[in-house]
Amino acid sequence: MTTEHLRFLKKFRRRRRMVVFLRILILFLFLLQWEICADTGVVDSFIFSSPSRIITCFLKMTEDGSVFHHIGITLYETLVSFLLVTLTSILIAILLWCFHGLSEILDPYMVVLNSLPKSALAPLLIVWLGANTTTIVVAGMSVAIFGSILNLYTSFSTIDQEKIRLIYTLHGKRRHALTKVVLPGSIPAIISNMKVNIGLCLVGVIIGEFLAARSGLGYLIIYSSQVFKLDWLLMSICILCIIAVLLYAIIGLIEKWYLKNFLSVQ
Repeated sequence: MTTEHLRFLKKFRRRRRMVVFLRILILFLFLLQWEICADTGVVDSFIFSSPSRIITCFLKMTEDGSVFHHIGITLYETLVSFLLVTLTSILIAILLWCFHGLSEILDPYMVVLNSLPKSALAPLLIVWLGANTTTIVVAGMSVAIFGSILNLYTSFSTIDQEKIRLIYTLHGKRRHALTKVVLPGSIPAIISNMKVNIGLCLVGVIIGEFLAARSGLGYLIIYSSQVFKLDWLLMSICILCIIAVLLYAIIGLIEKWYLKNFLSVQ
């Protein structure tokens, strides 16, 4: 490496460390100010709770394992809905790409369904499917699937047409263009779509748990708000934030692994 390259890498690493430090500092100062305001009576600790009370509540719920039960239920429902959204949206986007006329017919319906407030569907899902895990998974899927299909189809449609013509010039079929050009060229878009969908599926699952669950973090939130156990409520929200960050980070690691092992080879 040249001296300039080493200097650039050193500056880049220093900047990344500074960004991470400032993120942690902002979070620490927020929690510290929250704790001080609750202890001094600036805010009502019964309504707004405090970091120490949330930690104490979490530790108490770990003793009987109830908090891990709720976390496990929500994680399971989120991951199932996320995997189903990913697979279904890829398959439908492939179908729309293969049959352009079908995509022209269904396009306005996809736009309308994507714009529909998904929380309005939850009561209907309960009537149709019952108050069970299936309803919650479908609610999680409904939030993400239509936008995912539209984004993936747009990505498939914007692949370099010269490469597709080359496949046809070499007497390749449409399936060859799909497997050799469209899908490999759309993997970054698929991963980017997954990073969005994992958060949307979590939101949809929580909406479903609000209405149709007897366990899970969404149920814990709605129950704690009804009985004014606000420590439980804020603890559940904090756990949801941590879960969202971790799931997003996992997708980010998959993206980095792909960039390192595949794009570098190309």
